[in-house]
Amino acid sequence: MAKEQKHSKAETFVLAGSNGHNGQQWQTGLNNVVQNHPAGTNHMSRMARVASDVRHKCAAYVLALRPWSFSASLTPVALGSALAYKLEGSVDLVILMVCAVAVLVVHGAGNLVNTYYDFSKGIDHKKSDDRTLVDEILAPQDVVMFGALLYSLGCLCATLLYFLSTLRLEHLALIYFGGLSSSFLYTGGIGLKYVALGDVVILITFGPLAVMFAHAVQVGYLSVLPLVYAVPLALNTEAILHSNNTRDMDSDKQAGIVTLAILIGPTLSYVLYNLLLFVPYVLFCILATRYTISMALPLLTLPMAFPLEKQFRSRCYAKIPQKTAKLNLLMGLFYVFGIILAPPGSLPLL
Repeated sequence: MAKEQKHSKAETFVLAGSNGHNGQQWQTGLNNVVQNHPAGTNHMSRMARVASDVRHKCAAYVLALRPWSFSASLTPVALGSALAYKLEGSVDLVILMVCAVAVLVVHGAGNLVNTYYDFSKGIDHKKSDDRTLVDEILAPQDVVMFGALLYSLGCLCATLLYFLSTLRLEHLALIYFGGLSSSFLYTGGIGLKYVALGDVVILITFGPLAVMFAHAVQVGYLSVLPLVYAVPLALNTEAILHSNNTRDMDSDKQAGIVTLAILIGPTLSYVLYNLLLFVPYVLFCILATRYTISMALPLLTLPMAFPLEKQFRSRCYAKIPQKTAKLNLLMGLFYVFGIILAPPGSLPLL
């Protein structure tokens, strides 16, 4: 009997709760947890949505920069620094990094200017390669603000280079702001791209000018040396732009703008693309046979050029600019390695 009473008390204790009350308070607390749980879930869901929106926004900004084209700005910096290394025997890595960031952000800002003005002039459409504004991935004011931010960052880098490098201020400003102005005027302002002068701008800016800039901030003076060695890289870089303009010939005609590809037509555009693609390899062959075998390294990328020629000849222009940019990056890197590995005094002017 006593055991039954104890067992009954134990059951009463369990059912009533450890505080000896009738369990109502425990049930109320359980209800509160159940009621509050959806609110916590909603909060976590909102946080997840915010994080997802931030990721998509960042991805949209990166996409607007057209990062596949950055080989056109990074390889000239590497080439100019390699030439400085052969002359001076060393390279300031801090100056190299700041210079690379300066050139890269100016290039990215120029791409944003191109996106904004092509959209404003009705050139970009649903079938365009760049649909950042057409698909409303970003708003026009976002592109403008991002471009202004990148130009400001580039100016900050140029200021740092003034304190880090021994290059005279007027020479530094001349080269840097010359490149900055070119990146803007390509489609902004007078819009050199729209009057068939865009190819000239790119040929100069992402060839001799960028290589000279990287070389000058390392050695502290201006020289004609970078202009000579920039030729193969500049031609290959121009092939990226020319393939892009050839692909967009129809839409550019409808928008009423004039590019070199429109002026010379598809057949001569194919001839020009081949010249831009293969003349650098001829130059590398001459350097390799007459001076040093290390200059044959860029020839390793030659097998990548023939499929591009075949695709261009068939007038299937999809992704040709991106593929040419990939070739440009690899060829440029092998070119830089060839210069670094060349024996002292084996290359002209070095």
